[in-house]
Amino acid sequence: MRLYLKDESETRRLGEKLAAIARPGDVLLLEGQLGAGKSSLARAFIRALMGNPALAVPSPTFTLVQSYETSGGTEIWHYDLWRLDGPDALEELGWDEALSGITLVEWPERLEDFTPPGAWRLRLSLSGTGREIEIEGDLRGFDAT
Repeated sequence: MRLYLKDESETRRLGEKLAAIARPGDVLLLEGQLGAGKSSLARAFIRALMGNPALAVPSPTFTLVQSYETSGGTEIWHYDLWRLDGPDALEELGWDEALSGITLVEWPERLEDFTPPGAWRLRLSLSGTGREIEIEGDLRGFDAT
């Protein structure tokens, strides 16, 4: 599936729609260059699952991972692997535990052999004043309209 997102608000709406169908065990791989919208999409997704549009969702660029627990007890894990020393460091970051929750990964190419089968792959790229996004994976009948 390929979509064009004309502005930041459409990126947020896509994050909210994806959050509505996400379930524990789902992994979203967010690919794209710096500034392509990976963090914006992740923030909207997390805020929607947490039920708080004003929730502070810092980028895990320096911490490498941030986690959140929904009121229903589902854990959301947000990884930014830009600075990861190698995939072996994932164990220290709770990777195995994260896979039982809902996991978002920025810079997923650094996962190497740890990339989960069945993950949703979202490739974001800048296009004019907006963004293009290509989505692969079993999205349970996701409707982007």
